[in-house]
Amino acid sequence: MEEKEITKSTTQGEIVCKNCSAKLTYAPGTNNLKCQYCGVENEIVSSGVLVEELDFERFISEFNKEAEKHDVVTVKCNACGAQTSFEANIVSDSCAFCGSPIVVSDGTVNHSIQPQAVLPFLVEKNKATGLYSSWLNKLWWAPSDLKKLAQQEGKLIGIYIPYWTYDANTDTSYSGERGEDYTETEEYETVENGETVTRTRTIVRTVWYPVSGEVNNVFDDVLVNASNSLPREYSEKLEPWDLNNLMPFNPSYLSGYKAESYQIDLRSGFDQAKEKMDRVINQTVLNAIGGAHQRVFFANTAYNNITFKHILLPIWISAYRYNNKTYRFMINGRTGDVRGQRPYSWMKITLAILIGITVLALLFVLL
Repeated sequence: MEEKEITKSTTQGEIVCKNCSAKLTYAPGTNNLKCQYCGVENEIVSSGVLVEELDFERFISEFNKEAEKHDVVTVKCNACGAQTSFEANIVSDSCAFCGSPIVVSDGTVNHSIQPQAVLPFLVEKNKATGLYSSWLNKLWWAPSDLKKLAQQEGKLIGIYIPYWTYDANTDTSYSGERGEDYTETEEYETVENGETVTRTRTIVRTVWYPVSGEVNNVFDDVLVNASNSLPREYSEKLEPWDLNNLMPFNPSYLSGYKAESYQIDLRSGFDQAKEKMDRVINQTVLNAIGGAHQRVFFANTAYNNITFKHILLPIWISAYRYNNKTYRFMINGRTGDVRGQRPYSWMKITLAILIGITVLALLFVLL
């Protein structure tokens, strides 16, 4: 049987063309790496390994013994603290998260959990660049020189961000009170035309009843960003992700892109996942109590059948500095959803307010 030829890698870990040995870069939205020099399509062959949930408690207890790990050379940015891995032939670069220069020779080897799955890029760089330019052009209240500065300094970089996903079944025992409203008519005195008169009014009162019980919830793929490099309020706005299209981890999907190593470990990530779960659990308890009002005095939750996955998600990111402050622009590498930070020109805002006041004053005089 003829042996199937696939991509190959050098001793430095680069993915190279099977025909001419040129360095390859993954093309978003495809299942191959097309060589830009000889045109040969280098197929990314699936390992056939299913993306499965791993037992949380068992994995933590066995992590230092038998769990699958890999050594990753990462470089920590002295400016923002991001820890990014680079290709072996790169000796210096700029930080994707703040734009500061970094030297790869300062890297360290980290003993990390092997990613199980990856969502490959779908949005190509040309499209991402167009989205970036469109976003900049809509910043009406930005400083006049921002657009030119951001386009010069804020080069878009494709990077895979580490995430944890958690599944769990929860059982919550609670006690509290249910409030039921009822109406009463009462008399009151008031003064009308200098005389004291008696009137009636309807008031709403609440009677409280003690309640207790238990609620159950099932959580699937609660997503936690394992990076400290991106503000959580911005990274969460890039959601949702099409996690049903996760592919078994293959370094070929990372070829030509950067990848950040996780900074939030597995157990700390679950603490953040519980915060998300607790919001849902709390609402479930309130619904179970019912009535017009609810009071929760006690709630205790047991988390069972906890499983997790370590995955990589694609983001296009640009970072630029303005007035000694770092601003970031991000694109969901699957959907093209755009989020960004930007400075405001208070001179423009103040001028617009003054013009508005002047126009209103002129209208007032004319009318």
